[in-house]
Amino acid sequence: MPVARVVVDVMLKPEILDPQGQAVQRALPRLGFEGIADVRQGKRFELEVEGPVDQTALDRIHKMAETFLANTVIEDFTVKVED
Repeated sequence: MPVARVVVDVMLKPEILDPQGQAVQRALPRLGFEGIADVRQGKRFELEVEGPVDQTALDRIHKMAETFLANTVIEDFTVKVED
């Protein structure tokens, strides 16, 4: 059975402070990496889905992300199918 990969990227909403991203951004110049204005840290989930990734499968994955993978009060997420 063919397997497709669906990626769910979860990021803090822009208005939410990202202390880990800020720590990385402050450390970069000390490590010789200049010119980075901002860093935001997130989570990436790679799901291997059996069978076709049709609208029903995407709706199910969207619901999964909304209820389990992301805290939608403070995080946004995207769902995309990788080739």
